[in-house]
Amino acid sequence: MVAGDLIPGYVTPFIPVCTLEGCEPFRRIHCQGFPLTVRSLPMTIKKRIDSLDWPTIEQSLWDRGYAKTSALLTPEECTKLVTLYRQDEKFRSRIDMARYRFGVGEYKYFADPLPPLVQQLREHTYPLLAPIANRWMDALRISEQFPTTLLEFLTYCREHGQTRPTPLLLAYETGGYNCLHQDLYGAVAFPLQLTFFLSQRERDYTGGEFLLVEQRPRAQSRGEAIATEQGELVIFTTRYRPAHGVRSYHRVQIRHGVSTVTSGARYTLGVIFHNAK
Repeated sequence: MVAGDLIPGYVTPFIPVCTLEGCEPFRRIHCQGFPLTVRSLPMTIKKRIDSLDWPTIEQSLWDRGYAKTSALLTPEECTKLVTLYRQDEKFRSRIDMARYRFGVGEYKYFADPLPPLVQQLREHTYPLLAPIANRWMDALRISEQFPTTLLEFLTYCREHGQTRPTPLLLAYETGGYNCLHQDLYGAVAFPLQLTFFLSQRERDYTGGEFLLVEQRPRAQSRGEAIATEQGELVIFTTRYRPAHGVRSYHRVQIRHGVSTVTSGARYTLGVIFHNAK
């Protein structure tokens, strides 16, 4: 019997379930004198997102144009997302990267309705990122402001002819890579996006670091190669970040990509907030 099951003739009390990392997956409790085994349940996606250290995330976004979190998705959730890749009915489009000289590998854009987990990740991170995006616009003296909810923002995208969903799964095998690029699909672009890492480094693949290259004005470009673990999240700029100059903030362009996968298979989930034309 698990937490929440009803015992005929008894009132089942509320049973708090520990969600701290490292806790035992099963606990023994007593209900009305009967021992029960209760499985610990993971926090909801929204609670996991809300519990991230958002002040530190925002500071890293201002300073470096990206922020990396600890594992947000469980191994089981990562595996479930990877298995979706073979279910063509879940997707609206497949891109062979070599055909377009984008790199070597492929990716698929999800169709509407998005899988529930993908929808939750998109829906619950947007309201926490929108205020950061608006502070960036203020610093750069750009009049555009982003609404507080994803639904309002997607309505704005629709008004500008951008109606196709952009969350995607990306797959790389040995020799695969992704050239430096920006994910822009029309006039409307939200300044921040997400990548979730679904494969375990050194077990499922080697190589394949997440790359960010910052094009600094009147200076050489600066690059970062970010090694990630399964379930982790990287939040990063879609186009540029504000950088403080002598008198005011200015735009610093950033592109992202993936270094060559030297062995195995690497899967990621990309969550982009603006839709495509």
